[in-house]
Amino acid sequence: MFGTDELIVSKTDTKGVITYANDVFLRLSAFPEDEVIGRPHNLIRHPDMPRCVFKLLWDTLKDRQEIFAYIVNLAGDGAHYWVLAHVTPSFDASGQVVGYHSNRRLPDRDAVAATTALYADLRAAERQHSRPADAIEASTALLNQKLADRGQTFDQFIWSLTSEGAAA
Repeated sequence: MFGTDELIVSKTDTKGVITYANDVFLRLSAFPEDEVIGRPHNLIRHPDMPRCVFKLLWDTLKDRQEIFAYIVNLAGDGAHYWVLAHVTPSFDASGQVVGYHSNRRLPDRDAVAATTALYADLRAAERQHSRPADAIEASTALLNQKLADRGQTFDQFIWSLTSEGAAA
């Protein structure tokens, strides 16, 4: 169970290898710490996540910017759980990116429902292509079109689904 007052925290190096995971991460992911530290963060990637969302995440981080996204994760025991993720670059004293820090919290049910529908469309676009690069290109184009139809950026879409964004 993931409580509204809990935060999942993890840190990775610049290649996405986990360097830190808090107790909430370990509990929800159903992995012991020694099976998480030193492993790629995509260890918990759920197959229902569209590739284009991760491309957007990595492109945003590469630009030294933060990103918020709804993510469904796959636990080691086969369970899944949704999060509202906030991922930021971590900088050293000279301003170089040395890794990434992610905080995740329990998302609103309505946000998960809206995101699930969008992600299903994006995955359907990806399944029409055998080459991963073509799949990502197709789902990225569809995501951009859906956002343009809404007159929103990805950030605006994400925040429109949060209880805070809906109340604003």
